[in-house]
Parts: sequence; structure tokens; C-alpha cells
Amino acid sequence: MPRRTCTIEIDGTAPKRACAGKSLLARAAAAFAARAAVRAGRPFRSVTVVLQDDEASDAAHRAIMGVAGATDVITQRYEPMPPEPDGVYGELYVNGDRAVAAAPPRAGWSPAKELMLYIAHGMDHLSGADDATPSERAAMRRRELGWIRDFMKGTQPK
Repeated sequence: MPRRTCTIEIDGTAPKRACAGKSLLARAAAAFAARAAVRAGRPFRSVTVVLQDDEASDAAHRAIMGVAGATDVITQRYEPMPPEPDGVYGELYVNGDRAVAAAPPRAGWSPAKELMLYIAHGMDHLSGADDATPSERAAMRRRELGWIRDFMKGTQPK
């Protein structure tokens, strides 16, 4: 599969307490999209990451999934529309409030890493991964944590 860059758009703003700017999240999303494209065997063409709070997440969750209540990430995948080239197109609705609330109990885990986990999880779903069973959930989590670990190693000063 030829290596092509996925267009990543970050819409919205992460909570200040998340300490994660759009630039960091866009770089992480691009890295995860590249890994997910290999897994999918299809190029990722365009993914929009919509940063939300609990209130907006609840509204999106109701509109998209028909489920009340805020959640960590909602994944929407779209088929290409002619004349778009074949590949993966999608949107990830990522909840910054959830990331801030979920991160403190985890030793060595920050809200920024939690946001990255939600983005990695969404990209994994866009690649076709499912988490309907405990073994599928465990496989996804191992893969996503590996993506984050590899990304963080690449962003550390030498």
C-alpha cells in the first residue's frame, strides 16, 4: 500500500487542564491514523477530531448512537463519495471533560495521554476493530497503548 498522509483536522478546544494543544493532538492523530491504515489495509484519507465537553458529547451521543449520556469517544466512518479516492474517512468526537476526570486516578497517566487514548481508540475503530467481546477489547487496548508508547518515544527530546 502506498504511503500517503491522512488529512487531520482538529475542531474545538481541549480543556486547559488537559494540557494538550491542537498541534500535539493532530500529530498523535496522524501517527495513529498511519498505524490504523496499515491494520485496515486501506489508506486513511481524512479524519476530523471534534473536541467536546460532557454537554456536547451527550448531544452527539444521542444524535449519532441514540444513547443518552456523555461518553469518551464516538466514531463515525464514511465511505468515499465520488470523485474521492478509496480510503477511510471519518470523524471522532472526543470528550475532553472525560479525559480530565479519568486521568488523575492513573499513576503516571495525564489527561493529555487520556485524550490520545480516545483518539487512538477511535482510529482503531475506523480501521475496523471491534470491542464487543472481552478479548477484542483487550486486543484493541494493547494495540492502542502500543501506538501511544511509540508516539511518545518519538516526541521525547533526544
